[in-house]
Amino acid sequence: MKTRASILLVACLTPVMADEWKAPKPADKVAANHFHVPEGLEVTVWASTPDLYNPTNMDIDAEGRIWVAEGVNYRGHNGRRPDGDRIVVLQDTNGDGKADKSHTFVQEKGLVAPLGVGVFDNVVIVSQPPDLIKYTDVNRDLVFDPAVDKREVLLTGFNARNHDHSLHSVTGGPDGKWYFNNGNCGAEFTDKSGKTFRMGGDYYKDGGGDWFVNTRELAGKKSDDGFMWTAGFSVRMNPDGTNAEIIGHGYRNSFEHCTTSLGELFQNDNDDPPACRTSYVLEYGSAGYFTREGKFYRTVKRPNQDHGRNHWRQDDPGTFDVGDIYGGGSPTGIVFYENGALGPKQAGTLLSCEAARNVIFGYQPEPQGATYKMDRTDWMTSNTTGEFDGADFTGGSKKEENREDGSPMLFRPSDVAVGADGAVYVTDWFDPRVGGHGDMDESCSGTIYRVAPKNFRPRNPKVDLNTIPGCVTALKSPAINVRWTGFEGLKAKGEAALPALLEVTKDKDPWISARGIWLLPYLGTKGEEACKELLSAKDTRQRLVAYKALKRAGKDILPYAEKLASDPSPAVRRDVALSLRGQPADKSAPILVTVAKGWDGKDKNYLESIGLAAENQENEVWTALKSALSPGDAKSWNDAFAKLTWRLWPSAAIADLKARALDSALNDDARKFACESLSFIDDRAAADALFDVAGTDNAAVKAEAMNWLFMRGTGAWAKFGMQDELKKRGIYDPDKIVLTEAIFPGKPEKTNFTVADVTKLKGDATKGKATAQRCVMCHQLEGVGPSYGPDLKGWVSRQGAEMAAKAIVDPSAEIAHGFDGTAINLKDNRWIDGLVRSNGDPVIVTTQGGLTQMVPRDRIAGMRGMGRSLMLNADQLGLSAQDVADVIAWLKTY
Repeated sequence: MKTRASILLVACLTPVMADEWKAPKPADKVAANHFHVPEGLEVTVWASTPDLYNPTNMDIDAEGRIWVAEGVNYRGHNGRRPDGDRIVVLQDTNGDGKADKSHTFVQEKGLVAPLGVGVFDNVVIVSQPPDLIKYTDVNRDLVFDPAVDKREVLLTGFNARNHDHSLHSVTGGPDGKWYFNNGNCGAEFTDKSGKTFRMGGDYYKDGGGDWFVNTRELAGKKSDDGFMWTAGFSVRMNPDGTNAEIIGHGYRNSFEHCTTSLGELFQNDNDDPPACRTSYVLEYGSAGYFTREGKFYRTVKRPNQDHGRNHWRQDDPGTFDVGDIYGGGSPTGIVFYENGALGPKQAGTLLSCEAARNVIFGYQPEPQGATYKMDRTDWMTSNTTGEFDGADFTGGSKKEENREDGSPMLFRPSDVAVGADGAVYVTDWFDPRVGGHGDMDESCSGTIYRVAPKNFRPRNPKVDLNTIPGCVTALKSPAINVRWTGFEGLKAKGEAALPALLEVTKDKDPWISARGIWLLPYLGTKGEEACKELLSAKDTRQRLVAYKALKRAGKDILPYAEKLASDPSPAVRRDVALSLRGQPADKSAPILVTVAKGWDGKDKNYLESIGLAAENQENEVWTALKSALSPGDAKSWNDAFAKLTWRLWPSAAIADLKARALDSALNDDARKFACESLSFIDDRAAADALFDVAGTDNAAVKAEAMNWLFMRGTGAWAKFGMQDELKKRGIYDPDKIVLTEAIFPGKPEKTNFTVADVTKLKGDATKGKATAQRCVMCHQLEGVGPSYGPDLKGWVSRQGAEMAAKAIVDPSAEIAHGFDGTAINLKDNRWIDGLVRSNGDPVIVTTQGGLTQMVPRDRIAGMRGMGRSLMLNADQLGLSAQDVADVIAWLKTY
């Protein structure tokens, strides 16, 4: 049933009917019986169109109402719903497990496919770039009325409207803070404390949308907190918008993140295929999509480096562990299931939507040193074939049979949440296409599925935030933002809530127990003392949370840091290091020495936590570490201290690193590692040291030094004016570069045969392997050929034979994301068509056959997108329909 709502419009405040608009085509959905879920659980349809349209995000309140952000006006369909997009509220009023009522909370012309909605009692936060909008439902009637209720912009300055890589949902943390994230569109925003954050990077005005901030101009600039961040980031702040902190950055487009009751942050992130990931976010750390200076990862790719490791810069200092990297995809909503109706086996399960693969992944993260082991399962899926369709990593192609009504391959989960009743709810975007900034479903269909035990009857515990027992009930809720309201209510009660909270900390459920610990420092002297006592608890989780709780409550953390710096748990020691970030070096360095003594020499996140703690004070911290861990001359360093130096990039180490690089008594690997370590130090003296090393007689070390000098001299060190020295050393002389014209053949008007001609043939894999050697001019096969085109290993198994045939017969029909061609017009009227690897000076471009050229900027008249594939089609390669069938048969095994 639809109800009448008052709607706020940007131009004028005019009420409209919630059901005035109709989609161009009839609604559809994937039937519940198509889904596979863990044993004992079942999927049912909780709501579907017309109760909601194109759901981008949802939240669930204490009474089980589901609030949905809609994206009818998404991307190229902006204006399809003239009165703007909505936040819609759906209810199951009779408890039968299905929504029976739907109405509009707010609709505005300025709402254009908002990607986030968070509900905190009667406060609703909507993520609509450039703004984070706060609606307060003063009279609690679930309808925004501008005459009664309040609308304010909590924060502003976020890129970009109607773009997926923009502002995402706000959720409440176990510490009472609010958390949100933003994709690599970046931002320049000022919190309510007056601090401005400059989140820049090389991704600018790409993929459409409305851009408000020039992120390229922000790249490399420090924020008011004294640190330099890059676009794609997570924020933690007070609910009033004060005291914002960046707690993770360098993402591509983390659509959503989630905090656990232990205060750990997890996220998923999409890719330039194939490198999607699900990760634990190391606090303050970089995921690695951008360099420190805000340049794309591909500008610092190492020779023969794996795409995934390059994509997230896993071999560079200054990045956190990638977690589970699973290949191509389009990850969206994410949630951490802790307690509820699904039973103890599901407790501690991270659920991550993967729209391109028609699945919600399930993880049960296990502590592993300073990070988590992330073993992936298909927790809920409509597609068990292993073939995928309509995504960037499949070339964007859409199989005709997968456009049919209700096809399981149209399941595109956009969000997943846990209800107050303990069931899991999933919103489905439902579309033949996902990613690539496009959609195809003209019905704007949307469905909410419920995953619960068979024959489940929902029960939402009564929450009364005016009483301590009611607040405790909220704190124990399976729904994350309901839990936040319990935290706020108990914090407001002060010491009177302490007895009840102490009981919560004793709960047998470790997730509920942790929720109580976070509140202790706010509940008077006795509460703070109870929290301190837990620093000695046997349970690692309790020690971890107690320490975080004291830090988050603003307590002097140094005495406890000294105590826990030698804790048996690497995770606790990691958090001790991170808590010292920003502390004066004379206070933090001695504690970091103790933490460093506990490093096993391998754990990436542990090492990174020390580096993050030392940021802006690297020289002081490194000097203290050297004195304690590796006194004496440089050649006596052990591997662990060499790696610590590599991560800290201290200018104080330049002389020692140069000595190591030139020391013939060390092996070549140690000397080359010293060269690499020098290359990450942002100091002209490091470049001069590498120039000296480049004069060595050792060929391997000389080559290493020259490689790094070129990469840095034309990149991060270009600001040091090294061009003359690069010329003198013969490393890079733009005047001596001879450019080779490379004009890519045009797309033929027609093909000699069709995809159908190929798919009806039986391929011969043996012949196909031989024929596939024609592909090595662009693709690397079994170690032979350039890394010019997409990796073909597992390609056919991922996208299927039909789409593979289409990609070979007509490659320009859909171009793999990240492989768009660029035509470079030289000033001498010649052209170079190819794949731009680095858009600096020089522009580095790879052309067909793997020829990579450095094109000095002053020789370029202009650059433009080619609008067609860089791959020759089957006819141009001299392939028959049978040849293509043979190649596909072999690629199925590759």
